[in-house]
Amino acid sequence: MKKRFGIDIDGTVTSPASMIPFLNKAFGLELTLDDVKQYDLYPLVDIAPDEFDQWFKESEPEIYRTSTIADGAKQVLNKWKNEHELYFISARNAELLEVTEKWFLEHTLEFHHIELIGTHHKIQAAKEYKVDIFFEDKHDNAVMIHEECQIPVILFDTPYNRDPIPNGVIRVHSWEEAYEWVEQWLKVGAK
Repeated sequence: MKKRFGIDIDGTVTSPASMIPFLNKAFGLELTLDDVKQYDLYPLVDIAPDEFDQWFKESEPEIYRTSTIADGAKQVLNKWKNEHELYFISARNAELLEVTEKWFLEHTLEFHHIELIGTHHKIQAAKEYKVDIFFEDKHDNAVMIHEECQIPVILFDTPYNRDPIPNGVIRVHSWEEAYEWVEQWLKVGAK
C-alpha cells in the first residue's frame, strides 16, 4: 500500500556534518560532529546570536548547495520513490527552493514535493500533507510530530539528539536501518 513519507532534509538526507567545515572556516574552530551536543549552535561560536544568525543567512545557499548526501540515503530513497510519495519538509526558507531543487537534481534524488516552511515547527505541514511517517534528525521535532500526528517518526541518531525518546519515535543509525524498520512496519499493516 502506497504511503506518504514526510522527510526532513538537513541532517537527515544531507549528512549531519555538512555544516561543520563552514563553522570551522568562518569561526576558526576545529569541530567535528561529535562536538555538537545540542541542535542549537550558538554555544559553539564566540559571537552574539544575531551576528551568528546573519552569518548563517548569508551562508545558507552555499552550505545547502555543497552539502554532502547522507550515507545510504540515495539508495533507500530511490527504492521508495516508485512505491511511496516522498514529501520533503524542511525548515529552510522558501527563497532557497531553487538551490534545494538543484541539489536534489544533482544527486539524482526524485521527489514528489518539496516544502520549505521557514520554521522548525513541522506539525502543521505534516498534518496538511497527511504524511504517514516522518524522518527527522531534530529530537524535539521528532517527539512533537509523533505525539501530535500519532505517526511513527524515524530519528536519525546524531550527537545532538540523544535525549530519551518515547515509543513511536524510532532511533536509527543509518538509512539502511531506517529502510529495514519501515519495510517491517509496512509488512505488519502500517497505520
